[in-house]
Amino acid sequence: YNDPLYKRFRNQVKNRDKRQCRWPGCGCKNRLQVHHILPWSSFPTMRFMVSNGITLCKKHHNIVKGKELDFAHIFLRIIRED
Repeated sequence: YNDPLYKRFRNQVKNRDKRQCRWPGCGCKNRLQVHHILPWSSFPTMRFMVSNGITLCKKHHNIVKGKELDFAHIFLRIIRED
């Protein structure tokens, strides 16, 4: 979490997402986390790409953990609509 590249990535994603959860219908502005749309471990070249991140509240982030690929197409569509 202290890596400058990772901090920059997280801030850029949160700024793009207007510092709110992007889960459809949520919009929560508390307990925000930046989620890698395509998993960190499987897609190392995309770790710091803003287009591979989305802001989620802790509740919704916990729902998608371990199921990233099941939600990837939904999240990619959401961020492309911006």
